[in-house]
Amino acid sequence: MANGESHVLALPFPAQGHVIPLMELAHCLVEHGVKVTFVNTEVNHGRILGALDDASHGGELGGVDMVSISDGLGHGDDRSDLGRLTESLLLAMPSELEKLVGRINASASAAGGGGREVTWMVADVNMAWAFPVAKKLGLRVAGFCPSSAAMFVTRIRIPELVRDGVLDESGMPRWRGAFRLAPAMPPVDTAEFSWNRAGDPRGQPAIFRLILRNNAATHLAEAIACNSFEELESGAFAVDVPGRVLPVGPLASGGKPVGGFWPEDASCAAWLDAQPAGSVVYVAFGSIAALGAAQLAELAEGLALTSRPFLWVVRPGTASERCLDGLRRRAAPRGRVVGWCPQRRVLAHASTACFVSHCGWNSVVEGVSNGVPFLCWPYFADQFLNQSYICDVWRTGLRMAAPAPATAPADEASARLVARQLIRRKVEELIGDQETKARAIVLQDAASLAVGDGGSSRRNLTRFLDLIRS
Repeated sequence: MANGESHVLALPFPAQGHVIPLMELAHCLVEHGVKVTFVNTEVNHGRILGALDDASHGGELGGVDMVSISDGLGHGDDRSDLGRLTESLLLAMPSELEKLVGRINASASAAGGGGREVTWMVADVNMAWAFPVAKKLGLRVAGFCPSSAAMFVTRIRIPELVRDGVLDESGMPRWRGAFRLAPAMPPVDTAEFSWNRAGDPRGQPAIFRLILRNNAATHLAEAIACNSFEELESGAFAVDVPGRVLPVGPLASGGKPVGGFWPEDASCAAWLDAQPAGSVVYVAFGSIAALGAAQLAELAEGLALTSRPFLWVVRPGTASERCLDGLRRRAAPRGRVVGWCPQRRVLAHASTACFVSHCGWNSVVEGVSNGVPFLCWPYFADQFLNQSYICDVWRTGLRMAAPAPATAPADEASARLVARQLIRRKVEELIGDQETKARAIVLQDAASLAVGDGGSSRRNLTRFLDLIRS
């Protein structure tokens, strides 16, 4: 096949932290002559279009064609219930994907030389169940890992963890304590494997079954692009796993829209411009984490006690208007509370001193890329593993709270209220720690070298592009 004829169907897991990095990779493919059709669920497709300033985007986003298919759930169903969502995806989406490819190819045939039939599927490894569907349709298959390589290899090595007595057959830990898959990888508590910290415990068996199904299909991928870089996770990339894993990160969109679910508050930049260099505490917990009203109040008081300017993202729908009004009043005059913001630009701004974060991998990579120290407050899934990277391996941040005692159940640990005085103390400790800041700058330099000319990620991205265009 000649260069320029490839047509990729890009399929993310239907969550914001999965859509954004795959969209960044999609923009890169388009820049190199590959046609990309990006498949969101109907709900997320509507969110993305609704968040764009310019309604004329229609079904196209910076050169990427956007389409949608059903996730199988009804209009009022709760899509934050990941167990139910994953079960619905497996039931509804395989046939929906087949019909979508059929429609695209029929349209391409009708257009003669003006259309391109789908030739590749590049799917999130959390949607690897779609790889056999793609092969059935005659498509070539590549994977995309939006999480850390450590997260990917831990999931792939589940059979070994069962064999070695770390897990039982249902994915539950057989003992409680620190676990490390390989010497240079981050330690993690056995009660904090991602599949056992993924929301409602009733849905976790379905999530574990999905992981096993995805693992079984991973070998079908000709390569797996990972939003990380070799120097950041050398231990994880040294672990033997099926397939060719290519670290191509940190990915960036070059200013093109990345499929955000909520409108960004454009006034953040002007507000940051008015703050002293290295003074602002940036607080954001991503697209899933939601703090209760009592914890929001404690956080507001803790930030106020620091006497530092702060920019705090409280995602739409996670607090009542009455609660938000109270937070905004408490933030004044130094602080600013917004619904969503251009995070990459905030982290790159000279006034930003540190990042109070849930430790989602996108946020981690963006913080690393900008040399920003972290105050870690994980909530969900792989965020505990990412916290361990930050605090135990790279030492570019601090934990907001000490881990729960080994005898405490995970749900009790996550339910404990973090008090305002601890928040104030931890912020001051982090901002005053020049050694932690220096290590963050070292990682920033490594990230810059990785994506620069001759860098490890640049070379791997070239390999991935050559494969897709072959």
